Amino acid sequence: MTLPAIPDSAALMRQGLVTSVDLVRATLAAIALRDPHLHAFVGLDPAFALDQAAQADRDLMAGLDRGPLHGIPVAIKDMIDVAGQPTACGSAVCAGRVAQTDATVVQRLRAAGAIITGKVATYEFAMVGPDTGLHYRPARNPWNLAHITGGSSSGSAAAIAGGLVRVAVGTDTGGSVRSPASYCGTVGLKPSFGRVPRTGVFALAPSLDHVGPLAATVQEAALMLDALSGPCAGDAATLSHSWRPAMGLVGQDMAGRRVGYARHWFVHDPACDPAVIRAMDDAVSQLSLLGMRIEEISLPDYALYEAAGSVILHAEALATHRHLVAEHADKYGRMTLQSLAVGAAVTPADLAVARQAATLLSGTMAAHFKRFDVIVTPTTLTPAPRFVAFEGGSAVWTPMRTLPFNLTGTPVLSLPIGFSGGLPLGMQIAGAAGAEDVICAIGHAFERATDHALMTPQGFGAA
Repeated sequence: MTLPAIPDSAALMRQGLVTSVDLVRATLAAIALRDPHLHAFVGLDPAFALDQAAQADRDLMAGLDRGPLHGIPVAIKDMIDVAGQPTACGSAVCAGRVAQTDATVVQRLRAAGAIITGKVATYEFAMVGPDTGLHYRPARNPWNLAHITGGSSSGSAAAIAGGLVRVAVGTDTGGSVRSPASYCGTVGLKPSFGRVPRTGVFALAPSLDHVGPLAATVQEAALMLDALSGPCAGDAATLSHSWRPAMGLVGQDMAGRRVGYARHWFVHDPACDPAVIRAMDDAVSQLSLLGMRIEEISLPDYALYEAAGSVILHAEALATHRHLVAEHADKYGRMTLQSLAVGAAVTPADLAVARQAATLLSGTMAAHFKRFDVIVTPTTLTPAPRFVAFEGGSAVWTPMRTLPFNLTGTPVLSLPIGFSGGLPLGMQIAGAAGAEDVICAIGHAFERATDHALMTPQGFGAA
């Protein structure tokens, strides 16, 4: 069977027409058939997944309904601990490391009745890739196997686009939920900083790190986010906030909402694929047809804030890895070591200037969010590159518009808006801190008015 959307599966289970065991068996069958081509999964425990599903079915029959994710198969990025399963972080450095306890987000998914199906691929330590020289094979794009998925939540996006699961959990430090979503034609949701706990998640750059869902549709991403959200004693960033449900406005009329279109952030960039410009203009026109009020806006120079974010990311990443590099440098991939070496060149003065720039950007964004409900911009400026561009082991710059929103800590939704050369393109909808309900409602309205969420790969292109 093909996995239905989560609300449909939930209804079928409660009518007694489908069981969680049925859904997990369908997931395992899809993985067996397709994942040898996609390389999305790096860890799978079929017997354990089926045992979880059988318990979910017994609970439901006994009247214990844990909510909309009850009995739903979920995939977990291999940066996140699942008790009893390896957390390799895509690296030989962590090979053989088995998690003793669940990450908080995994605990919350279990409490919501979700079925932890397996672990999915990541770029090494969520940094750079794809590195074809590593032991762990990089995930491939279901729209064309010769193309990358984007990173670092590569397996999460490939598993969803390839029809293996409907939802997965990823991490996002500079765009690592949103760029794979864009390249693979799925939805990716980076929440507000502090909304989702990071305990049990291997850190990359703590001031930029977020945990968030990838999904086949906006509604499914919102359902996931609501299950993951809330304070956690182990993550101080979560303790000073209360959040509105991401599902709170989904399905409501978004007419009259104010949309700031940051067109200048990409339209004159020579790296921008002309198809992205057309797709973005069409998408914004669709928002207008839905009754939203569109106005082009000017944001601070993108390059400045990408540079600031890069300085912070590399400095914090080196601090995270310094002890591991000292002991296991020979086990790191070439791309990761090169990226960490950049952090060694960052001075305290450089870092202070970068953090000041981040503060200024946050203030500018906050001012815009007093006038606009959301800001829209592309997720990536091109479709997914080919693997051949990464041969030789050196990192390749891929133009995106994601990193500033890690600096501001504000929530961003990436969703599909069209194609270039048969490969997906994505749009970001960014909101003020805590405005996940608004960005999800606008994304859902756009999704319902278009056919983008219905488009799936019909066969994998040759590698």
